[in-house]
Amino acid sequence: MIDVIIAGGGPTGLMLASELRLHDVRVVVLERDAEPTRFVRSLGLHARSIEIMDQRGLLERFLALGTRHPLGGYFAAIPKPPPGGLDSAHAYVLGIPQTTTDRLLAEHAVEVGVEVRRGSEVVGLRQDDDGVTVELADGTRLRSRFVVGCDGGRSTVRRLLGVDFPGEPSRVDSLLGEMEVGVSPQTVADVVAEVRRTHLRFGLGPLGDGVYRVLVPAEGVAEDRDVPPTIEEFQQQLRAYAGTDFGVHSPRWLSRFGDATRLAERYRVGRVLLAGDAAHIHPPTGGQGLNLGIQDAVNLGWKLAAEVAGWAPDGLLDSYHAERHPVAADVLVNTRAQMFLLSPDPGPQAVRHLLAELMDFEDVNRYLIEKVTAIGVRYDFGAGHELLGRHLRDVRLTRGRLYELMRAGRGLLLDATGRLSAAGWADRVDHVVDVGDGFDVPGVLLRPDGHVVWVGDDQTDLVGQLRRWFGASAT
Repeated sequence: MIDVIIAGGGPTGLMLASELRLHDVRVVVLERDAEPTRFVRSLGLHARSIEIMDQRGLLERFLALGTRHPLGGYFAAIPKPPPGGLDSAHAYVLGIPQTTTDRLLAEHAVEVGVEVRRGSEVVGLRQDDDGVTVELADGTRLRSRFVVGCDGGRSTVRRLLGVDFPGEPSRVDSLLGEMEVGVSPQTVADVVAEVRRTHLRFGLGPLGDGVYRVLVPAEGVAEDRDVPPTIEEFQQQLRAYAGTDFGVHSPRWLSRFGDATRLAERYRVGRVLLAGDAAHIHPPTGGQGLNLGIQDAVNLGWKLAAEVAGWAPDGLLDSYHAERHPVAADVLVNTRAQMFLLSPDPGPQAVRHLLAELMDFEDVNRYLIEKVTAIGVRYDFGAGHELLGRHLRDVRLTRGRLYELMRAGRGLLLDATGRLSAAGWADRVDHVVDVGDGFDVPGVLLRPDGHVVWVGDDQTDLVGQLRRWFGASAT
């Protein structure tokens, strides 16, 4: 019996698998494709995902292969400077192609003992009181205690579960690909600058050696996006918008995507759960998709591991849906709004002009960037301290950094008083007596995903929250 089968070996599935392995859960990742994709759908990591990589000791690998960019101009491409006062020690965007992110997460997953089976397509599943039987396209059957569908927007797992995926269909399509151009870099830059004065869904970005990443609106909405566009289609649309096709040739890969927004009605059906694009799809505006999936995985991982280990308190696994479903709903709203603001039509342009004026107010600019980067996410844990429900930023302690203490994926009681105790939960929660730089509260209890579930100095109150999030005391 496998503990957890994950369908889908993209960033969400690989991150989830690694999170589960932190708790010795036996995980098998089933990936339909025999080889890693060459498509670069995402171009970077936002602040919250960067924090996650830091908490798990992975950030240096990403920094070595990425480029830091200031956090300005990311909401609907409205050019504004980075807002001040962001609640993160990593207030930047890390530019890194998704193919590199996929590779780094896959390498880490293998290092921690995840079994990844490529060329394994899930075609059926059946669950009962004891587990889930998964059927593969080659007739193989596997048995696991839980299954998580991380298999993309056209999720087979979601379809087999019968979970509704309501939302809005695509109204516009875009073409995206990598190809060589036949004109000078200066010509490309001059023409693109002129076109983007009115068409912000247009761009050619240099990748080196004469290869460009090309984005251009499609002529209509495709019935089947699994059928890639042709180079002739790119040439036609480039001429329509720019008056030239830039002599594009020798494509590396070509794809199309739409602006549909859909959100699964439920993230859990019995022993089967959904995460990443299998649970939500939305336009790529603001670069939030990959990041949203990684954050789903870190929220779910420790909860599912607790269920496997047998110490999960009642309702813990269901809190995954309760917390992450509203976050995804908010991303759907802000990406639809951004797509509207990217339209060249007079109405959207008038709204865009007004919003650009409002973003000159620092609070407005910060609020919108916090949405895109997920810094503003706060789970509803009830009334209390302003930190409650938020992800705690990295702070400097006398013995090092906070995030360095979170590498094992356990809960953490950070105690500035020396009088608190989590002794009955020592197998699940680390107790660190330390004082942080700018850390002005007596104690905080952090979940493995870094969110604050308690603030204070009352031991009785603390014990109640330890039971709520980490189950019964072992003593």
